[in-house]
Amino acid sequence: MDNNVKVIGAGLAGCEAAWQLANNGCRVTLYEMKPENKTPAHSSNLFAELVCSNSLKASRIDSAAGLLKEEMRLLGSICLEAAAHSSVAAGGALAVDRNLFSGYITEKITKHPNITVVNARVDEIPDDGVTVIATGPLTDERLAESIRQYCGEEHLSFFDAAAPIVTKESIDFSKAFFASRYGNGDDDYINCPMNKEEYELFYKELINAETAPLHDFDKPFTVYEGCMPVEVLAKRGEDSIRFGPLKPVGLKDPRTGHRPWAVVQLRRENAEATLFNMVGFQTNLKFNEQKRVFSLIPGLENCEIVRYGVMHRNTFINSTRLLNKNLSLKNNGKIFFAGQLTGVEGYMESAASGIVAGINALALLQNKEPLILPDFTMIGALLNYITDPTVENLQPMGANFGILPPLGEHIRDKRERYAALSDRSIKWFDMYSRGN
Repeated sequence: MDNNVKVIGAGLAGCEAAWQLANNGCRVTLYEMKPENKTPAHSSNLFAELVCSNSLKASRIDSAAGLLKEEMRLLGSICLEAAAHSSVAAGGALAVDRNLFSGYITEKITKHPNITVVNARVDEIPDDGVTVIATGPLTDERLAESIRQYCGEEHLSFFDAAAPIVTKESIDFSKAFFASRYGNGDDDYINCPMNKEEYELFYKELINAETAPLHDFDKPFTVYEGCMPVEVLAKRGEDSIRFGPLKPVGLKDPRTGHRPWAVVQLRRENAEATLFNMVGFQTNLKFNEQKRVFSLIPGLENCEIVRYGVMHRNTFINSTRLLNKNLSLKNNGKIFFAGQLTGVEGYMESAASGIVAGINALALLQNKEPLILPDFTMIGALLNYITDPTVENLQPMGANFGILPPLGEHIRDKRERYAALSDRSIKWFDMYSRGN
């Protein structure tokens, strides 16, 4: 079989797939439609652009997100290499400077001797050779239609929303304060506390604010919980966001010495700590409404919003019906899918699927057995879920311990149980790396 692979899409998943293939001697042609064509959610010309958030979630090995990233590191992830190069302080989470992160990956990919980058839009599924399709949740309509016709299945759609970013210098620190919940981290978050009256006014204005109109092609079938717009979540009840993104637990207002009624947290967006992201404030409010309503938050009365929140369309295929366990199409084993197109949800989840798709495309070329990770590993459990034919009405799935099979023994303490689940996975990866 020809030792050449096409990878369509230079997002996180596509870059991971290309990296795996190229580092193992394959010639890779990586197609990326930017800079000539961009989706409404993208702004830079860099590969692996982060859109919704700069957070890659928890780092602890006994957390689902932390275990996922450790497994990826053990498989040789370019994204984890980039994250180490571009990390910014974020308590117990791994957050990155977006431009440094994407710039690092772009440079590594474009300078790799086995990778040829073609800046062009691909409108149809290639009919020759091995191909990895990783065009993301905003796949261009032409290619999306080609995929639909090729697979004979309709796409499912849901919405993803990004939070506003504000400048640090515009925040009023006579009201806002630095702290991490329960003292975890080095006071990496800016906290804007609210008393009961301030919260009630903010809540009233939030649920009555005007949202931006959606284009016909953006009309949602499903709103995914993990990226629920804050105004949609708020309409579930007056305390819905106070027990969600505005929860005050683990924090004390230094002005009063007491826990606030509610707290808005902002997370560092860049290495210089000049920009901060409003945590949990994904939104589809009109830009003028975002300015008006979010200025009601104590400390943000005069906030400078450098990027307003936006809402955009996501699509994914019915992977439980279409994909083999190695992420290839059942009706054409030379075509692999990776990233959010497969139904995994989250930056690192998408990247992880790209790693596995790249490894398995290589295995096909070399006539070797595919890598099917055990379902007690986090990556294995995720990919098992999206390719399980018994799963009906597939919905996006992120890393969580609930998708892993239980341990042989019951451990009552949740932290200890999670640590044991993580240890089980890492032991397998250790044996895998030694060829056992």
